[in-house]
Amino acid sequence: MSVDVPQIKDRVAEKSELIHRLQGELSKTIVGQGEMLSRLMVGLLTDGHILLEGVPGLAKTTAIKSLAEALDTRFQRIQFTPDLLPADLVGTMIYRPNDGTFTTRKGPIFANFILADEINRAPSKVQSALLEAMQEHQVTIGETTYPLAGLFLVMATQNPIEQEGTYPLPEAQVDRFMLKVKIDYPEIDEERKVLDMALGGVPKKINPVLAPKDVADMQEVVKMIYLDDQIRDYILNLVRATRSPAEFNLNDLVPLIDFGASPRASIYLGTGARAVAFLAGRGYVTPQDVKTIAYDVLRHRVILTYEAEAEQVTPENVIEKILESVPVP
Repeated sequence: MSVDVPQIKDRVAEKSELIHRLQGELSKTIVGQGEMLSRLMVGLLTDGHILLEGVPGLAKTTAIKSLAEALDTRFQRIQFTPDLLPADLVGTMIYRPNDGTFTTRKGPIFANFILADEINRAPSKVQSALLEAMQEHQVTIGETTYPLAGLFLVMATQNPIEQEGTYPLPEAQVDRFMLKVKIDYPEIDEERKVLDMALGGVPKKINPVLAPKDVADMQEVVKMIYLDDQIRDYILNLVRATRSPAEFNLNDLVPLIDFGASPRASIYLGTGARAVAFLAGRGYVTPQDVKTIAYDVLRHRVILTYEAEAEQVTPENVIEKILESVPVP
C-alpha cells in the first residue's frame, strides 16, 4: 500500500497550528515543566491516560485544570483517600421512598478530564473502579452501563516520598496508563517566573481556544502518520528485549527483570511515537521518536526482581541498556 507522506505532512502542518494555539494558552499559567506538558499533549492526541509521579507543588493540578479550561470541557479533581468508596467515584443507585423507585446519581468520573490526586492513597477496590472507565470508556452502575464523554482523559498523581498509608497500584491498573511521567523541580529561572507570577496578585485567566471536535480532528491526523515496517519491528524488538533479554545479548539483565512489558507497551510506543512526530510537525515516525517516549511507556511495565532492588537498579537503568543494545533501523 502506497503512502503519500507529503500529503500527510500537509495535514500535520494544518492541524499543528491548533496544538500550538493550545500550548500558547497553557503557557499563561504554567511555567517550565516542558516534559510534563509535552506528555500531556501526547496523551491528549492518542486518547491515553497519564500517571504522574512527583512531589507536591509542581503544577500537576494546574496543568490538567488549565487544559480542561482551554478546551472548554468539564474538569473534576478527585482526592483519593483511604475511606473513599467506589460509589464515590462512579456513582450509585439512590432509593426514592416516595414512589419506590431507584434513580442513578452519577459520580465525578462523568467528566472529560479527571485528576485522580494521590491515587495510591485509596485501597485497591477504589483504584479498580477506574479500570472499566479507562479501558472501555464506560461505567456500570447497578445493571446499567453508561458511556463516558467522547473526550476522556485520566491524569493520576502519586507522591514518591510518603509511602505510609498508601496502597501500591495493582499491575492491571498501572498497565492502563499509557505513560508514567516522573517530574522534577523547575530550574531556578523558571521558579523565579513562578514566584513573580504568584506575587503579581492578578491570576491569569485561561480562555477556551479549542473545542473537543478540534481534538478529535488532531487525533485522526495522528493516526495517519506514517510508521514504517522497520520502525514497527524496532518497537517489537524493544518490548521483546524486556521479556527475553538474552536474545539480544543482554545476559546481565536476565536476573534483574521479573516480568517484561505487556503488548500494550508495543501499542503505546507506536501511538506515542506518532504523537511525538505530530508535535514535531512531521508526517512520519523516526527511531528517535520511539526513544523519546520509551522511558515513559516502559518504566511502569518492566517489573524488576528483588535482586535488582537490592542492587538499586531502576527501571530507567534497564530501559537505557535496552535502548543502547537493540539495533536501530
